[in-house]
Amino acid sequence: MSDEHETRRQRGEAALARIHGERGQGYVEQLRAFAPEFADMLVDFPYGDIYSRPGLDPKSRQIATIAALTILGEASHELEIHIASSLRLGLTRAEILEVIIQMAVYGGFPRALTALAAARVAFDAADAEAVKTQS
Repeated sequence: MSDEHETRRQRGEAALARIHGERGQGYVEQLRAFAPEFADMLVDFPYGDIYSRPGLDPKSRQIATIAALTILGEASHELEIHIASSLRLGLTRAEILEVIIQMAVYGGFPRALTALAAARVAFDAADAEAVKTQS
């Protein structure tokens, strides 16, 4: 591996950890066991090249990601992950819901409803984790 590639990988792993925490790292490790080259691509390109760019703060990138995944309408699992990570980064539930509502204008109500269902799952998981942490 070249030094440039290692730097890209290190940036990607750092961004993945900053945005998704242990859940993201676990997801990549599970993927790596099944499709190691794809796991490396996932770390290197989106996280090492894009999420590591200085042009937007992490919260703004998550707003864009939630909007894009809402419009896609077929990425509920990824949307749940990014909503949970957005909460970790300080976005409020109200902000997340507003992004989804805004996307109803561009992607339609069915896609917004799918995204709202993903948000409910992510919010419920965050609530359950908070209760577990308090116990």
